Amino acid sequence: MSKLKRSIISDSWTMFTRCLRISLRNPEAILVATIVPFVLMLLFGTIFGSISAIEEFNYIDFIVPGIILQSIGQASQYSAMNVASDMKTGIIDRFRTLSISKSAVLIGHTFAGVVRSTISTVIIFLTALVLGFRPQGNFWDWCVVAGLLIVVNFTVSLLGVLCGLLSKTVEGASSLMLPLFILPFVSSGFAPVESLNSSIRWFARVQPMTPIIDSIRSLTLDLPLNNNLIIALIWCIGIIIVAYISSLQLYKRKTS
Repeated sequence: MSKLKRSIISDSWTMFTRCLRISLRNPEAILVATIVPFVLMLLFGTIFGSISAIEEFNYIDFIVPGIILQSIGQASQYSAMNVASDMKTGIIDRFRTLSISKSAVLIGHTFAGVVRSTISTVIIFLTALVLGFRPQGNFWDWCVVAGLLIVVNFTVSLLGVLCGLLSKTVEGASSLMLPLFILPFVSSGFAPVESLNSSIRWFARVQPMTPIIDSIRSLTLDLPLNNNLIIALIWCIGIIIVAYISSLQLYKRKTS
């Protein structure tokens, strides 16, 4: 391994541990990563589950993927807010005086966001099991689900980093992430796409949340996967490439 690669990995690990320590010192971030997913699952699974009917589905089984994506979007707000805070408080200027890879700062924030989102995802699965979620996928299906969720967490966390760089304030960074909390509602997350109003049905079919949700649902409930997984991965990989290049260029421009 070249010296440059070792330096990037070492610097990224340092930035990653720094971001985790910041999260641990922030009770609100811990609350969002633990309590909020539990409340969301409890709310939709009990109150709305009693008034909703999905043919051939237990409503708890149906909504788990949508709740997971909502929770990932909400948890990633802190990636955006932490990046915006770093840019505003001047800590980046201190980093510039050190021999640190520029990409390491972004990578550290991204992977810290993945950890927060993963915690939220695990809590949702555990809460859903208590409320009656009965997955039917086999071991390999769950391996694919885990891999897909890691890719999704990485994608959304990187979008949070980009939003943090785009925003001029910490509050603005949080607001830029709001669409990721709303998009699952306009997808197959809480109702079949066919049951949605015709004016939003087309959007629900083409937006990235729907193939991701359908893939998770199919794998956990042993349903036909069709081409949803391929479409979901194409969306994620495309967003990762665009978000990473945009974030790196924007970061270099702001710190030059």
